[in-house]
Amino acid sequence: MAALTFGQQAAWPQFRGPNANPAGDHPNLPASWSKTENVEWVVQIPGVGWSSPIVVDGKVFVTSALSGKPMKEPSLGVDFSNDYVAELMKQGKTQEEVMRLVTERDNELPDEVELTYALYCIDLESGKTLWKSGFFEGRPPVGRHRKNSYTSETPVTDGESVYVYVTFQGLYAFDLAGKQLWNTPLESHKVYLDFGSGSSPVLHGDKIIICNDNEEASFIAAFEKNTGKEVWRTARTGLGKPQRKSGWATPFVWQNPLRTEIVTVGPGMAISYSADGEELWRMGRLAQTSIASPFAWDELLYLTSGAAGEQVKPIAAIRPGAKGDITLPENATQSEHVAWYDRVAGGTYLPTPVTYKGGIYVVSDKGIFARYDAKTGNNTYKSRIHPEAYNFTASPWAYNDMIFCINEEGKTFVIKAGEEFELLGINSVDGFTLATPAIAGDRLLIRTREMIYSIRGSKP
Repeated sequence: MAALTFGQQAAWPQFRGPNANPAGDHPNLPASWSKTENVEWVVQIPGVGWSSPIVVDGKVFVTSALSGKPMKEPSLGVDFSNDYVAELMKQGKTQEEVMRLVTERDNELPDEVELTYALYCIDLESGKTLWKSGFFEGRPPVGRHRKNSYTSETPVTDGESVYVYVTFQGLYAFDLAGKQLWNTPLESHKVYLDFGSGSSPVLHGDKIIICNDNEEASFIAAFEKNTGKEVWRTARTGLGKPQRKSGWATPFVWQNPLRTEIVTVGPGMAISYSADGEELWRMGRLAQTSIASPFAWDELLYLTSGAAGEQVKPIAAIRPGAKGDITLPENATQSEHVAWYDRVAGGTYLPTPVTYKGGIYVVSDKGIFARYDAKTGNNTYKSRIHPEAYNFTASPWAYNDMIFCINEEGKTFVIKAGEEFELLGINSVDGFTLATPAIAGDRLLIRTREMIYSIRGSKP
């Protein structure tokens, strides 16, 4: 991946980088680090936020939500809720009772907190906080799971402005000096079990694209980036099941040889749209839990979704030019538009896979690591990373013939890229970590519960 630049500065303008596939190419990017080794600087970010860092014009941007009192702390892994739900179901609780009890135990609800939402700007060279711009004060419009945050959506930038999206609350635009340019309020809708939001915005030309999958009125919409005015909105139909229609996957702008598409993954269904919001195609037989984002490599689009206990946890590769319903028949693994489809082996719950040098590298939240051939879908290998490798939420990333997977405890497992599994090392920053890191030139930026680390091997 060639480094994207605005002017003379390497940029990381959105969630998972300029191509929505976090792979770097700088030869000096670090292979090892700790809380002190290869740490160029570290800065504390007040509040709670799991938005990933973005970088432009020598500046790092992240969002956070601050409260005057302690907020619910996250717990490791995904079983905290799942085991509790299973126990309630065994007790014969109704769906409504389960939802109420899980919400009370796991979530933070709007009437429990008063928040200040803020965008932080940090100098990439020094780590100095240049400014903080608050953009909302009051109670949040929806609750959150304790593993989520009120600012989990990663901002996006075009090099001139930074665009912040808070689902169910609004879109905000700032210039690079911290001045708010405009704000577009958005309506609130119910989310499954009050788990909160997480889908980040993307840019296409002069438009900001958001995807909002909820229990009441799911939609995808485009807004003028200069004014915040809504340009179009398309209702998303046929997603999920009753009481399970919410999704958290970030849309992907797929610029393929035939056209530009806006690809989304929702509960049970992937849907692609034109740049004007017209549906192009849809594909079913995906998992009901949609968190991992679509991505592309070498003219193929990849879709993945899944969670523990689901029967369908697929990875699918889609060719350009599809139209209509391209859902595969039962037991089929390919078609005119579907290059390959693996129904159960490869889908992920939380982390989005990364493609690198012809391979798709997948890490499950339980620490199972696998490589697939990107062209054929053949599974090269599948291996447990390490006895200590559990609880993965952030997406893996790649550079210099290595794949990196950071778990919720801040341990990064370094794996050799290629057709044989080899664990090269373990790096730790010893901090709760859910955000996917950013790559800026020869720097790796890791966000933990309280800090942002600039990891840098050696200065040029």
